[in-house]
Amino acid sequence: MRGSARLVCAADAGAQRYESVRSLDAGMKRDSPKTDPVLLLEFLFRLGQAYLACGEQTAQVELILRRVATACGMRGVRVVTFPTAVFISLHDGEGERITLSEGPGQTLRLDQIADVYALGSEIQHQAVDPREGLDRLAAILRKDPRFGSVGIIAGHTILALGLAVVFQATFMNLVAAALLGAIVGIVKSANQSSAVLVVPLPVLSAAIVSGLVFFAVRQGLPVDPLHALVPPLVTFLPGSMLTLGMVELAYGDMVSGSSRLTTGFVQLVLLAFGLAAGAALVGVGPDQLLPSEPALNEVFWAPWAGVLVFGVGVYFHFSAPKNSLGWMLLVLLVTFGSQRLAERFVGSELSGFFGTLVATPLGYLIQLRFRGPPAMVTFLPSFWLLVPGALGLLSVARMLSDRAAGFDGMVRAVFILASIALGTLVGASLYKWLTEKFGAWQLQLGRVGKYLRRRKRR
Repeated sequence: MRGSARLVCAADAGAQRYESVRSLDAGMKRDSPKTDPVLLLEFLFRLGQAYLACGEQTAQVELILRRVATACGMRGVRVVTFPTAVFISLHDGEGERITLSEGPGQTLRLDQIADVYALGSEIQHQAVDPREGLDRLAAILRKDPRFGSVGIIAGHTILALGLAVVFQATFMNLVAAALLGAIVGIVKSANQSSAVLVVPLPVLSAAIVSGLVFFAVRQGLPVDPLHALVPPLVTFLPGSMLTLGMVELAYGDMVSGSSRLTTGFVQLVLLAFGLAAGAALVGVGPDQLLPSEPALNEVFWAPWAGVLVFGVGVYFHFSAPKNSLGWMLLVLLVTFGSQRLAERFVGSELSGFFGTLVATPLGYLIQLRFRGPPAMVTFLPSFWLLVPGALGLLSVARMLSDRAAGFDGMVRAVFILASIALGTLVGASLYKWLTEKFGAWQLQLGRVGKYLRRRKRR
């Protein structure tokens, strides 16, 4: 009898919850704002392009666009996104409307990324309508860098210097990294107003850096190519693209994952070609590359100081949003510390896993619990710091002179990228588990926090 009573009570409670949910859905349908489907379609595909330009995963972009359409009163929206295309279909009650669009035509700075995520959050809460959203998106894409050309050049100089300090290079190599970083910053700043050199810009920059480095070597200057080549070119390294490609392949998204991996690999090949071309222009063959010299300033605090300098350079060069510098430096320091600690026990090949394992939930925590910048803003600089350190990109020049070493380096790179991607996946899963397990921490991810609060009230 007691079991039957429990079943009856459970059935009654389930029926009441079903009726309340059905009435809630009906109320939402009655209260849903009337939106022009043509206008909504245009806003959706342009918002999708913006999220893809931020470097967001395609599955997450699809989820965001469906939520935006639901917030605007449209049901049954179907979205398929790839890194180079957006497909959207919606039914407005009279018929089905479909739009196809190409992928993003530009990459966004950190301040633009923050604005795009803020706009997406506002429209999901119905604080912005699609017409206003289109105007804001256009303004975001036209937005000038916060610190102007001076900030781009100075920021690139600072971040190149910071990365050289992380590598613990000699004083002369630090000077060379700063000067070459300034030159690359000037080239990138000159290309801001004209997109003519967007595709060949990495090759051109690599050729300039390589030519100047090997010219200095031939003149007898104490410059180590293996420490001077990488820091000025770090912003061209496709670390985040390769890692996201591995993540999407792990999720089963074969088209998006393979396309990102292919694009990232081609970009690495183009950079290597630029390095070889620059060396050839000054009469240096691949077999004449110098061995790496031991660092002269091996002090325990130097890499940590380099991380801080690198973070400041990223802040200025990529025009990070206001009040984000402290959060960026925090994530960089914690990520770098986790990687260095793990490297002592498991080696450099697996250290990237522990770096991203910490960086991923920390970025979400800062965004959702402490109302900091979007996780993408604090997470991307960690990629630029992790990938060069974990991959040992100081061996890039050696790959040009020793094919066996180059093949070994590529195999090692695949394993390290896989470890970084796995760390990202496990870090996101860890954050979600903590959110569901400890609702009192208010580690809100999606609607989990609201669900837990409702259960406590009951």
